[in-house]
Amino acid sequence: MALIQGLLTGELNDSARLGIHLGNCLECLACEPVCPSLVRFGALMDGVRAQRVAQLPPWHRLWLRLPLDLLAHPRMPALLTLVTAIYRRTGLAAALRRLGMLSRGRLAVLDGLADQLRRPRRSHPKAPPAALAGHAGMPAVGHETALERDASSTGGVGLFLGCISRGLQASTAQAALLVLEHLGIPVQVPSRQGCCGAMHRHNGHPDSADRLLVQNREAFLSNRVVGFASACVAELQQGLDAREICRFLIDTAWPEQLKLRPLPALVAVHEPCSHRNLLRDTQAVYALLARIPELRAVGLDGNDRCCGAAGTYLLDHPETALSLAADKVRSITKLDVRYLVTTNTGCAAHLAARLRAAGSQIEVLHPVELIARQLAEKPNA
Repeated sequence: MALIQGLLTGELNDSARLGIHLGNCLECLACEPVCPSLVRFGALMDGVRAQRVAQLPPWHRLWLRLPLDLLAHPRMPALLTLVTAIYRRTGLAAALRRLGMLSRGRLAVLDGLADQLRRPRRSHPKAPPAALAGHAGMPAVGHETALERDASSTGGVGLFLGCISRGLQASTAQAALLVLEHLGIPVQVPSRQGCCGAMHRHNGHPDSADRLLVQNREAFLSNRVVGFASACVAELQQGLDAREICRFLIDTAWPEQLKLRPLPALVAVHEPCSHRNLLRDTQAVYALLARIPELRAVGLDGNDRCCGAAGTYLLDHPETALSLAADKVRSITKLDVRYLVTTNTGCAAHLAARLRAAGSQIEVLHPVELIARQLAEKPNA
């Protein structure tokens, strides 16, 4: 905050060194809930980053925004899946590993993310394999359940898919649709929805973020929006009636005949910064998991600290991201757990990759995936 104040008052000149210090901030916002003055530090950091970007030449601004636009494109998950397949099948991944180039830095991060893109999961015994974006397991954009064609007029919801989430959390979208269907809630997946815009906003491009927010507002119309990625939900709440799915499911009346099968297991709960410090409602996760008989949920030691994913931070500052994730892995592996649950797409991919690199078989899931797996037969209408 002192650096930001110095820059805005002219006491400090903008420089590459100052940019490094500002860029090192994860924007985890752990400072906000404990600030006695209620300072909105996230808005300050977003603002100063936007100001610095706005002062750059047009070509430079375009160059910085280009990778964000590509990541936000709806076809990017399918493209990344193809690139990942080529990366594996050509032997490039094996060659880099033999050379010891995948043990640290950006290549270690990218290799871990690539590993998550190629690992489809089955969310429910009767669901098709939750394959990657563009395959059978991912709900098609424009999908409507058979329950109702106009969800907005019947108290239904619109399901937000996000951008990278379509590739990294296809199984979560599948699980969300399945659970909502069992609850008898009409669901739409609008075809015009897009990226939430958080990546753009936190990297100094608020105009692009606002345009994406408008696009999503027009796509969902009057529907209540339900999202499974906590960071996306936090961004969407700036302009839409958006709710995180764990909270939505807790606040929804469940049919008496809807039962969940017991799961005698200990589950570790990772509380992402986006859920803990932005939505500030991590108790919804524990309350939802408590619906599963015999399941025991325990908060992860160090939940007040960031895992290092932090949007695009893990790509921009890979060494710090890997170091922070290593702390999480140590905390997780101390517990005798079968599952780790988290509500943030980037955190899930980052932690799953680091757990696999450490030789752990702990499965990383979204809470709604565990609910979907434990669903009994669908109750009669």
